[in-house]
Amino acid sequence: MRNLRIVFFGTPEFAVPSLEILLENGFDVAGVVTATDKPGARDKKALQESPVKKCAREAGLTLLQPPNLKSPDFLASLAALEANLQVVVAFRMLPEPVFTMPEYGTFNLHGSLLPKYRGAAPINWAIIRGEKETGVTTFFLNKEIDTGSILFQESLPVGDNETAGELHDRMMLLGAQLVLKTTAAIAHGPVSSKVQDESQVTLAPKIFRETCQIDFSQSTNQVHNFIRGMSPSPGAWMWYRDQEIKIFRAEKKEISSPTLLEPSTRIEKAASIFQPSTGRSMCSNYN
Repeated sequence: MRNLRIVFFGTPEFAVPSLEILLENGFDVAGVVTATDKPGARDKKALQESPVKKCAREAGLTLLQPPNLKSPDFLASLAALEANLQVVVAFRMLPEPVFTMPEYGTFNLHGSLLPKYRGAAPINWAIIRGEKETGVTTFFLNKEIDTGSILFQESLPVGDNETAGELHDRMMLLGAQLVLKTTAAIAHGPVSSKVQDESQVTLAPKIFRETCQIDFSQSTNQVHNFIRGMSPSPGAWMWYRDQEIKIFRAEKKEISSPTLLEPSTRIEKAASIFQPSTGRSMCSNYN
């Protein structure tokens, strides 16, 4: 059995259970690489630590927060940790000198069943596209994002009304189990991997504010999936009386005597049941 010495790369809440499960199972985590502290949303002068940094600090782990992953100082500090495996969960793209450094390679946890939904927002896009099943994948990193050879995968169903936030939380825990499984397999010796089938590739590009606007000319299912795929973040939105309104939850309704409505009328009906006191909405799309 190999004696692994691990450096963990991660930043948001999604990565915390994966770091915790490695520590709980006795793996030697030599250090953690996470994002630099960011200004607070309200108090710009107060810097906020990433969830992974808080977890690592509480565990007494060595922390690196490089602003530049290619800097000689960071590469020297990383090499000094003498890791033979690197684990990446919800971190930015690594340059080649970083992911090729350890003897046993660098593997990443991705929130989809690769090669489906390569990219920055796989959880959101799986729901927006109406997928009934998704999952998590571990794979060895290479030069092109999310294209490396697959190690392990686990699938899970997507509920008809499940939001991206709800799926994120379930996937976060399933992903931690897969990180543990992958790390244990590498510890026990050479592990096989399979090349991704390029004919099955779909993409999950980064989501911007402009792409979050609801298009009420689409079908009921499309609007429903779009709203839940953007919830709670970044949030689907619409214009109503010169105000931008975010809608976080939708509900499909059966109508006994359906009437075709113009998109503008549908927006009026949707906005009329917005609940400003809670900041959430229950939106029926009429089609």
